[in-house]
Amino acid sequence: MNTPRVSIVTPSFNQARFIEATIRSVLEQDHPNIEYIIMDGGSLDGSVDIIKKYEQKLSHWVSEPDDGQTDALNKGFEKANGDIFAWINSDDTYEPGVFKEVVDFFEKNPEVGLVYGDANFIDVSGNKIGTFPSAQTNYAKLRTGYVHIPQQSAFFRAELWRKVGPLDPDFFFAMDYDLWVRLAKVTKIVHLPGKVWANFRLHTNAKTIAADDRCWPEMLKVHYRDGGSFFAMIVAKYYLRKLLSPLIAWNRSRKLSKS
Repeated sequence: MNTPRVSIVTPSFNQARFIEATIRSVLEQDHPNIEYIIMDGGSLDGSVDIIKKYEQKLSHWVSEPDDGQTDALNKGFEKANGDIFAWINSDDTYEPGVFKEVVDFFEKNPEVGLVYGDANFIDVSGNKIGTFPSAQTNYAKLRTGYVHIPQQSAFFRAELWRKVGPLDPDFFFAMDYDLWVRLAKVTKIVHLPGKVWANFRLHTNAKTIAADDRCWPEMLKVHYRDGGSFFAMIVAKYYLRKLLSPLIAWNRSRKLSKS
């Protein structure tokens, strides 16, 4: 096909409750050239049976032990042959019509290497419970901890992945932040406000809830690796967030209990 190929990777482990919604949100896109790869980490909860229902429409899938989400993503992108890359976790979903909008944007803006839209927070039932605070950022702002890129709605050029990738296998949580920093250093990144492209599901077993305390220390690792100072804004944000973490955890629990 002449139209650019969109390659999507889904890492998964024991997400039978949500993975079918994720799969359908990819396969039901109206873009004609999609490469979809699912890397399951050896689930035993029925996920494999769900994946098999759609295997004729998948470019590749496997269910075998891995070293976690970052490892699964790297293995998935090794098999990807598209022009545009992205990943969607097995508890999140895309909105309809997203891929065509992404392809159209990249074709009209060849200087942009990473584009991202907005994302909703949703609960276990798929109900909207909030909005991700996405905003325009850049390399300098990212280095201060001003991220505001919802991973679920971010798409980047495959040629740049091959230049700055793969994901750092030492990262459990901030591998996306690390990638955004590396991409922003070599290309223009653009936020499209008002374009809701994805849904970020919050639930008690999600990494964002269960292991949030691991994110900012990993972000600091990126900061210091790239020559950052102890007196930088991102370090101050880390200690402030650490101080406020009980309040942040309580607020998230409150939102989830209402859903």
